[in-house]
Amino acid sequence: MSPLLLLAFVLAYFVLLLIVAWLSSRGADNESFFIGNKSSHWMLVAFGMIGTSLSGVTFISVPGAVGATAFSYFQIALGQFIGYFVIAYVLLPLYYRLNLSSIYVFLRGRLGPRAYQTGAGFFMVSRTLGATARLYLVVKILQELILERLGLPFWLTALVILLMILAYTFEGGVKTIVWTDTLQTSGMLLGLVICVVYLLRGLDLSLGQSLRELDAAGLSTIFVGDPNSRFFFAKQILAGIFISIAMTGMDQEMMQKNISVRRLADSQKNVITLSLIMLVVVLLFLFLGGLLQLFATQQAMAERGDQLFAAVVLGHLPAWVQLVFVLALISALFPSADGAITALTSSFCIDLLGLQRRQDWSEAKKTAVRRRVHLSFAAVFLLLVLVFRWVDNPSMIGLILKLAGYTYGPLLGLFAFGLLTRRQPRDGWVPLVAIAAPLLCWLIDSRQRALFGAYEIGLELLLLNGALTFAGLWLISSRPQRASLASSSARL
Repeated sequence: MSPLLLLAFVLAYFVLLLIVAWLSSRGADNESFFIGNKSSHWMLVAFGMIGTSLSGVTFISVPGAVGATAFSYFQIALGQFIGYFVIAYVLLPLYYRLNLSSIYVFLRGRLGPRAYQTGAGFFMVSRTLGATARLYLVVKILQELILERLGLPFWLTALVILLMILAYTFEGGVKTIVWTDTLQTSGMLLGLVICVVYLLRGLDLSLGQSLRELDAAGLSTIFVGDPNSRFFFAKQILAGIFISIAMTGMDQEMMQKNISVRRLADSQKNVITLSLIMLVVVLLFLFLGGLLQLFATQQAMAERGDQLFAAVVLGHLPAWVQLVFVLALISALFPSADGAITALTSSFCIDLLGLQRRQDWSEAKKTAVRRRVHLSFAAVFLLLVLVFRWVDNPSMIGLILKLAGYTYGPLLGLFAFGLLTRRQPRDGWVPLVAIAAPLLCWLIDSRQRALFGAYEIGLELLLLNGALTFAGLWLISSRPQRASLASSSARL
């Protein structure tokens, strides 16, 4: 298909997003931007969060990894399913009881101001790295599919896409994103289903026949029984539990949408609904990946990993399916970036600048500051996308989960310590513990062969990091006196 025609459809899709943003952001203020005035409908939030949770990396990288790891990624999805129940019935009741705009305010009331700033800081690092890695992968594919053929450089593609995201998030924030994410998730899932149907046709297989072919090729294996493997089922399921707790339940971007729902019960319905849909969608992505591998083998294609999906669709499927693929890719791209920039802006303004507590600032000044922060994060995103371009990785899903193990571990340890103990750490030492834990994890990870022999540390690195943070906080803490305990309860 002509790159100019593809570009025209992408621009038309963006215009549709702008119309949705304009309709949803009328009368928006700072509370609309931060928590959607607590008026979001739980069904819209649940459906839109599918796109945010999956992103362009899942759309491209999970199917591409099936050739190397079969369906073993579903083990992580099973763990995440369990973790979502912890979020719904442990974390959400806490957030609603405290009436939070930023979930890290819990850390301030329970552990102290440095713990609060440390939690917010690690969220910003985590979400910035994760979101820009996801953004890079999709920008890279769009560059190769469309813009490179028009003679445009990669940096300009990244800049234009970020400006497009800014255009529809600048005013409405969460209030707008709840609606645009719903539209984008619909586009992504529609593209997924259409690609599956046309691959089955291209392979001349029924659903039952394709499952038998996948099994014969060893591509449908879900559970790995080798305890030494980093894909061992117990390790993957356990990692999945804590990935969802940390990367969803302790992540401002994900929780910002949940706490924009007016009632706790509706927010809980949102999370449980999300957990059920995610199992089905991840399994469908893995099935797509298996079909891609069968098709690539049949056609003697050399592409593998993150390059496979685009190569099959653009080289072998009809032009209109190529168009659907590009629009679905765009739909997968935007939710992973628009929500991240909005949540980072919210966390920076609320947690580090104390915007909501500044009684000496007018609403106009608060809005001006929030806009400058929003633009600044967009600039940071552009810079990091260019860095990822420089250090290109063949499997972005593996890189993102690895980064999450280092950056979300301290958040997991901080929240666990605050929820499971009544001890009070020395507040000034908390940042040192939170930095020391991932450094120790890096040392262990880099020397794991010498330390553990055949045993491989995989995604349980996140749990190890959280445990080290928890242990460090215990060492620098003491039992609270009755007076300090009462003071802590009052702050909460």
